Amino acid sequence: MRSVTQSKDQQSSIRAEIAAERHLLADLFDDLRPGQWNAPSLCEGWTVRETVAHMSMGFRLSLPATLSELVKARGNLHRMTSRVARRDAAAHSSAELSSFLRDNAHHPWTPPVGGYTAALAHDVVHGLDITVALGLGRRVPEDRLRILLDDIRPRNLKFFGVDLTGVRLCAEDMDWSYGAGDAVHGAAQDLLLLAFGRRLPHGRLSGEAAGRFTRGR
Repeated sequence: MRSVTQSKDQQSSIRAEIAAERHLLADLFDDLRPGQWNAPSLCEGWTVRETVAHMSMGFRLSLPATLSELVKARGNLHRMTSRVARRDAAAHSSAELSSFLRDNAHHPWTPPVGGYTAALAHDVVHGLDITVALGLGRRVPEDRLRILLDDIRPRNLKFFGVDLTGVRLCAEDMDWSYGAGDAVHGAAQDLLLLAFGRRLPHGRLSGEAAGRFTRGR
């Protein structure tokens, strides 16, 4: 009985973090200039506007609508999400895209795998796709990062195409590391992006193997 109570408490705590993240990001997006909305994000091939549109897809599309879009994309999830993100980015104003996050701060949506922790990761990582790309200097709260960093597993890395063979990730701003081998140092939130398959802007990571995970100058 106790373990069930703890599990419910943990879920409640993570859902509170999700709501706080969505409110914060919605406020941040409200302040973006038009040129920033059209700038590229770290999510490869997507602008900031398309990334924000994607962040609310799970709230706005019913399960039948999602399956219909997947059929149109011939079962390719990446193709489907890209198509929907571009369509919705063009169909909605910047204010509408921000409000979708704010109005659905407590929405119970979760990805197909991973539960509420994966939902939190979806918001935090895509938020960083935007703020890091725009150089906004936003810092994700440590407690929020800890939930996600402590959930990193080999299967997650494989899903995002991340090869950490011979590499140890070492956070410079909190007590956290992962892996074994040559140390790659960086801010905890940058290492989270790395673990989710993003290539970081030049200079954000250090160590002999850092070049494997960064973009050119």
